[in-house]
Amino acid sequence: MASGSLSVTAFQRLTRTVPIVFAAINDPVGVGFVDSLARPGGSITGFMNFEYSFSGKWLELLKEIAPGLRRAAVLRDTANPAAIGQFSSIQTVAPALGVELVPVNVRDVGEIERAVAGFARSANGGLVVTATAAATIHRDLIVALAAQHKLPAVYGTRDSVIGGGLISYGTDIPGQFRRAASYVDRILKGEKPADLPVQAPTKYLLVVNLKTAKALGLEVPATVLARADELIE
Repeated sequence: MASGSLSVTAFQRLTRTVPIVFAAINDPVGVGFVDSLARPGGSITGFMNFEYSFSGKWLELLKEIAPGLRRAAVLRDTANPAAIGQFSSIQTVAPALGVELVPVNVRDVGEIERAVAGFARSANGGLVVTATAAATIHRDLIVALAAQHKLPAVYGTRDSVIGGGLISYGTDIPGQFRRAASYVDRILKGEKPADLPVQAPTKYLLVVNLKTAKALGLEVPATVLARADELIE
């Protein structure tokens, strides 16, 4: 059982025959874990977060909630193949939104602090925190830096918004693990991973922290409020 691209990659180095069930993987076809979603074709299957094209929606959402946004620091882990695909998708939508992107590596605490502080010296900026393990590890630091430097930030996971982040859009991670348990059960009973299709999310969750929005001086648009699955006050 694995979660995240780096975990699956590590397991792949150990075995090509023992079944691997994953949860919370971004674009498993693009990364090369499976041949296709319908027919994985090997010893790996599971439940995906999203395809890389989904990542562009984070920047669109950040621009919607902070219309004055002109610059966005994209926090990513360059050692994670999923982060490369996510950044590429964000780059695709940035010109149409009139937003300049600044990549920031998230593997080192000091580097994150220096990069965000330097980025915040110029006006009209915000943060896009990609959905990677490193971003999760440094979640509390990133949320604190966003608050300290008055930067609106969008995240891929609900936990970041519960912890004080502004807004998130992504899958129900606990739900993915519950669904993955059913695949583990079926494989232990004799089914093959190659015969179990990779499943995409059935729902994406939009979570908004109204308290954080107020602290940043932002008025959340009615269009965002109407789509929100959860509002934190």
